Amino acid sequence: MITFEEIFDKERIACINRVSSKKRALEELSKLFTRGDAGLAEHDVFNSFCERERLGGTGLGHGVAIPHGRLPGIKGASCALIKLNEGVDYDVADNQPVDLICGLVVPEQYTDEHLVILSALAELFSDTVACARLRAARNSQEIHELLIAWHPADRRVAM
Repeated sequence: MITFEEIFDKERIACINRVSSKKRALEELSKLFTRGDAGLAEHDVFNSFCERERLGGTGLGHGVAIPHGRLPGIKGASCALIKLNEGVDYDVADNQPVDLICGLVVPEQYTDEHLVILSALAELFSDTVACARLRAARNSQEIHELLIAWHPADRRVAM
């Protein structure tokens, strides 16, 4: 079992005033994944996100997006999160600017696990109270605390 505490590292959460585009948001998110992990290359993470976006947008609506990708050579799943003070156009069906962007990277061989984690993240970001609390958080420490404290019936992700 993996918990949100295991996949959300404090180093990979950032509060950013604004970015100019979806591409720039994905670049910033990719940078976060390289914090504390010399084995990850920013361009590999970014390319993985872009490949997935070409298959179909990862915006959930209501100001949330979950870009995700698979990478060779990594040992486990991890997440990064950007909270924007000013949302960015993310080509989402509801046309709302996206201000919560949660990235997920998983090893290439993760198939079912990838979907289970995405499902748990979608459940989290469908919780309007949780999203309101994340948006009200003043810094990355508060966001991290909210993420690891959040739980529906069971916040553990079966792996």
